[in-house]
Amino acid sequence: MTLEKLILNCKKQDLKSQEELYKRFSGVLFSVCLKYSPNYHEAEDNLQDAFITIFKRIEQFKGKGSFEGWLKRVTVNTVLQKYRKQKVFKLTNEEQLEEEAVVEVEDNAIPLDYLLKIVQELPDRYRLVFTMYVLDDYSHKEISEMVGISVGTSKSNLARARGILKTKVEAYKLENKN
Repeated sequence: MTLEKLILNCKKQDLKSQEELYKRFSGVLFSVCLKYSPNYHEAEDNLQDAFITIFKRIEQFKGKGSFEGWLKRVTVNTVLQKYRKQKVFKLTNEEQLEEEAVVEVEDNAIPLDYLLKIVQELPDRYRLVFTMYVLDDYSHKEISEMVGISVGTSKSNLARARGILKTKVEAYKLENKN
């Protein structure tokens, strides 16, 4: 079935088409959820919440732009909405900004699963801003609008996330120096 037909059928709330859409895109959207979630289990929950939102709002997709991009945007917004409700963000004065942490990492020096693990271990407010800024290329202005925090808070949370990650990467490099 073509993607256009699949989308049309999902707009008609056809269960078989919804199942097909889930099968086609759950892998991609789960990787998005993993980036924004503190652990695998919560990423699974976030994926389910995202698909519920997708099926409720699929009428809003008008065929302009990439459907996969639309799905990712809905998924990110669904996850962020959950964290906004939990009030994981703390307002920060812009004068409190820390210097940017820079970590030198040689290619393949640190396993990808370890990097994912330490990103997921970050406190929610730091993980979300880090993921949005570094991995998904949002600007601090976009992050502040999407999450409901100031640009200064976004910058501060990113700096703190980078500092924590730098410490963990340096500790890993010292432990595994051979």
